Amino acid sequence: MKTTGWQLLCWTLLITTATADEVPTFQWRARTIDQISIGYGVQLADVDGDGKTDIILADKKTFQWYQNPTWEKHIIARDLTVRDNVCITARDIDGDGRCEIAVGGQWNYRESNKDGAVFYLLPPEDRTELWQPRQLYNDPSTHRMHWARNRSGGFDLFVKPLRGRGSVDGDGAGLRLLAYQMPADPTDEWRFQVVCDFLHLSHNFHVVNWDDDPEEELIVAAKEGVWHFDRRDDDWQATQLTTEFAGEIRDGRLPDGRRFIATVEPKHGSVCAVYVEPQRAGELWTRRKVLDDGLKDGHAVACADFLGVGSDQIVVGWRAMNDPGTPGIKMFFPLGGNAEDWQESVLSAGEIAVEDIKAADLNGDGKPDIVAAARQTKNLVVLFNTTP
Repeated sequence: MKTTGWQLLCWTLLITTATADEVPTFQWRARTIDQISIGYGVQLADVDGDGKTDIILADKKTFQWYQNPTWEKHIIARDLTVRDNVCITARDIDGDGRCEIAVGGQWNYRESNKDGAVFYLLPPEDRTELWQPRQLYNDPSTHRMHWARNRSGGFDLFVKPLRGRGSVDGDGAGLRLLAYQMPADPTDEWRFQVVCDFLHLSHNFHVVNWDDDPEEELIVAAKEGVWHFDRRDDDWQATQLTTEFAGEIRDGRLPDGRRFIATVEPKHGSVCAVYVEPQRAGELWTRRKVLDDGLKDGHAVACADFLGVGSDQIVVGWRAMNDPGTPGIKMFFPLGGNAEDWQESVLSAGEIAVEDIKAADLNGDGKPDIVAAARQTKNLVVLFNTTP
């Protein structure tokens, strides 16, 4: 594996807070895991059941996982569709310590009538070998997917298109967010339910658990803003959280314990913003801060406590493809508990043109690391968290 001087460096970033004795220092070490084609989607989960978090990637024509800690690559599916792959989700849904994987492909950005594909991958006994694809029904424009816990303790597969069938640039029919129920035999027919059908140009969504019941909910970023979906009896309750056109969405906790959501606005947008939960249920979330309005093709957000301070920080990545320029990754750290003031730090610039970012503890030291898959720079990079 070729390693450049940039990957060998260890950066130390100083994030200034209001008082000198509360200055957290973020330290990290970059390692390039692979040279890739595009890196449409990244997931972090244990594939082989050894207790270590592996990296799973949707690349242009292959789906593969990288075995922790050697990061050896294992291709599990290739050329499932004529056009590109586009998304992947991985999670242990049966409790055996090994993740289940679903994938999406046949990606065609402008097409909204026929393209798209959804597959469940059935693992072989040796999970380093090719997995068997089971194709499921799909609406056109398959774009993002997640496993989420249902009320019975099992998991449903949620698949969201970018556009509604036959729509053009957000005009026309709304997209259908679908919840698939896995049958006892995954090779049998998968039934599905429509969660919503009124949103347009929804780039990303995220699984949350904000209430006291065991099932998980969804927050969805779209042209109509950010929406929260929670199951009620046999239907879904939709609650609007924000009104700004959002492309990326993640949630976290402030130092005072309140929830926040971090967005990229609009789709492939230039703005990274933070919203804080209201004191009364049903009210719109307050837009406290525009963290950055100079992103070029903002394409990924991750929230975690990278600094070990008991609250979350925001990492945002952009790829500078449609809006040419310098790509990059930044971290934002809240100064105090009110979400009005945030400190910015640059983690990378032209080295990583981010297509997707995920955060998880990869080496078992209790600190979340950052995994970035990049398009123009064609690299899969881990920023290992070495903060004391």
